Amino acid sequence: MKILKQVEKIVVPSTKLRQHKKLIVDNVLDLVQKQITKYPQVTGIEIGGSYAKGTWLPEKADIDIFVKFQTSVSEKDFASIGKKIGFDALKDFKPYVRYAEHPFVEAKIKDTKVNLVPCYDVEEGKWKSSADRSTFHTKFMKKSLSESMKNEVRILKRFLMNNDIYGAEIAKQGFSGYVAEVLILNFGDFIGVIKAVSDIRQGQIIGNAIKEFETPIVIMDPIDSKRNLAAAISTDNIGNFVFASRAFLKNPSIRFFMPRKIQKASKNVTKNALVLTFKYKPRSPDIIWGQVKRATNSIATQIGQAGFVVLKKSALVEESTSSVVLLFLLQSTKLDETYLRVGPDFFGIDFSEKFIMANKKKSIMMWVNDDGKVSSLQKRPQSDALLLVRDLLKKNIEKSGISAGLKEDIKRFNLVLGDKITSKSIKEAIAKLVSTDETVFSSS
Repeated sequence: MKILKQVEKIVVPSTKLRQHKKLIVDNVLDLVQKQITKYPQVTGIEIGGSYAKGTWLPEKADIDIFVKFQTSVSEKDFASIGKKIGFDALKDFKPYVRYAEHPFVEAKIKDTKVNLVPCYDVEEGKWKSSADRSTFHTKFMKKSLSESMKNEVRILKRFLMNNDIYGAEIAKQGFSGYVAEVLILNFGDFIGVIKAVSDIRQGQIIGNAIKEFETPIVIMDPIDSKRNLAAAISTDNIGNFVFASRAFLKNPSIRFFMPRKIQKASKNVTKNALVLTFKYKPRSPDIIWGQVKRATNSIATQIGQAGFVVLKKSALVEESTSSVVLLFLLQSTKLDETYLRVGPDFFGIDFSEKFIMANKKKSIMMWVNDDGKVSSLQKRPQSDALLLVRDLLKKNIEKSGISAGLKEDIKRFNLVLGDKITSKSIKEAIAKLVSTDETVFSSS
C-alpha cells in the first residue's frame, strides 16, 4: 500500500539519529558499569525496551537500562541500591525518581529520556518483580521479529500514537509498545493487525491463554501464559482502536498517521462541562496520576448518584505548574427541583408500608400510579451540579471517595463551567472531551 510506504519513511530512524542514540547509550552504559562494580548484589546490566528491540520511533526513543540483582536481595535493598546506582550514574543529568511497582531513576540526556530500572536476575517464569519480564521480552522479540516486522511495529505504533491510544502509563491506559509488537507477531504486519482488530469479537483471545480473563478482549503475553496484556488497556481505548481500524480500511489515508487538529468546541456543549482545578504538592507522575484517576471516578460517581448524567470525564496533570484539571461533561448541569420515586405495588403489604414510612416525610405528594405502584414526588437535595460538587469538596470530602493523599491538595479548588475557561491548555482539553474525531467516526 502506497500510504504505508510513505509512513515507513517517517517512522524509520535515520542513520544520523541512530548514531546519535548509540552515543547516548554507550555513555550511559559506561556510567552505570562504573557504579555497579561497587555492589556485589548486582549481576549485570542489560539494554531493554524498544531501542534494544529495534522498534523505536524517531520521536519517541526512550532508553531503558535494566540493573539485574541477585534473587536473594531483599525488596528494601533492591529499591534503595537501585536508586543509589541510578542517581550516582546519572548525577550530571538531574535525575529523579519514577514509580512503577518499584522505584526507578529517570533523567533526560539531550533529547532522550533514560530509565535505569532494577530487576531480579531470574529464570524465565520465576518473576519476583514486574520488571523481571522485560529483559525476556527483549530477547524474545529480537529473536522473533524480522527486520520488516520491526518496521511494521513502527507503523502500528505511529497509528496508535496519532489516534491518541498509545502508551501504557496510567495517565493513558493505552496500547504499550510491547503490545504493538505482540500484535504484529500474531498477525504478521500492520494491515493484518488492522483487519483483525476491525473485526474483533468480545472476549476474543489473541495468543494462548491457560485461564479465562474478564476483559473486553484478551492479548496474551507470549512469554507468560498467565498474563493478559489487555488488562491494562481501558475499554474506551480498545473501542477507539476498533473504530480507527475500521475507518482506515474503509478509507486509507495518511491522516491516520499525522497529528490532527482538535475542532473548536461549541459553547452549547462546553457550558455543560464542569471544570475543577487545583494545585498539588510535587510528587512522582505515577503517584499523582493514580490519585487523580481515582478522584475523577469518585466525583463522577457522586454526581451520577445525585441524578445527573455524566456523559464523559477526563483529567489533565500539568507537571510544569503542579496543576490538576478534572473535567466532567454532563447532559445538563441543572435538573428539575423535584424527582419521582416509584415504590412497590399496593398488593405487597409489608413492602408498600415500608416504602410509605420511609418516604412520607420527604414527599411533596404521594399516590398510587396507573400501574398500581406507590409513587412519591420529592424535592431534590441539590439540582445544580456546580453547587453539588462544591458542597461535596467543602463539606463532605471525607465521604467523597477521594484518596487521603489528595484530600489536602483538592481542598483549595476552583470550580467553573467550561464556557467560563480562558486557559488555552484547559480549553484544548475541553475541546478534546466534547469533539468527534471525524477521521475515525466518518460515514464516508
